[in-house]
Amino acid sequence: MKKTMIASAVLIGFVSLTAFISAPEKEKVTVAAPAVQEVTKWSIDKPHTAVRFAVSHMVVAETEGTFKVFDGSVEHSKADWSDAKINFSIDVNSINTDNDYRDKHLKGDDFFNAEKYPTMTFKSTSFKPLGNNKYELNGNLTIRDVTKPIKFAVSFGGLSANKEKAGFKATGSINRFDYNLKWDKMTEAGELVVGKEVEITVRVELNKVK
Repeated sequence: MKKTMIASAVLIGFVSLTAFISAPEKEKVTVAAPAVQEVTKWSIDKPHTAVRFAVSHMVVAETEGTFKVFDGSVEHSKADWSDAKINFSIDVNSINTDNDYRDKHLKGDDFFNAEKYPTMTFKSTSFKPLGNNKYELNGNLTIRDVTKPIKFAVSFGGLSANKEKAGFKATGSINRFDYNLKWDKMTEAGELVVGKEVEITVRVELNKVK
């Protein structure tokens, strides 16, 4: 009897071990890695880009000017450009208001001090889609030795048929005194000869980098 019980126990153990060994493994689930979005890079099409500014003069009129030398880049991976990273630089010595005397004054220490601070820079911090091809561009603008946040209203002109070109227009304004553009001569009526608010308009055409 005892031998029969021992034999039965051995048989049961053997059957259990065999079943464990021969049991099929559970199918492993492979989790796909998230797709990496390709970064699209753009450069400035300089002959088709313009950087303009306007400021009041003697209260009753406006004086306009441009910067002729500039460079920049744009990178994004999302189709709506919402993750765009934008960098832009301007050669202060390229300022042009169609008046040599005035341009020389603007390059001096009353305004830009182009000898000491020859470059203005802009670096974006966000590019927010607002719908209907409108965006809000935020970033940091550096003039002279001062860096301050600035906001631009941007309109998207679209893409060319071959998707190799893109167009944007950005408008914004600054208080020139915030950037130590400090000339403050007054009129007889006590108004600034040159206004403090400077309107900025940038029309940009981009070329896709291949």
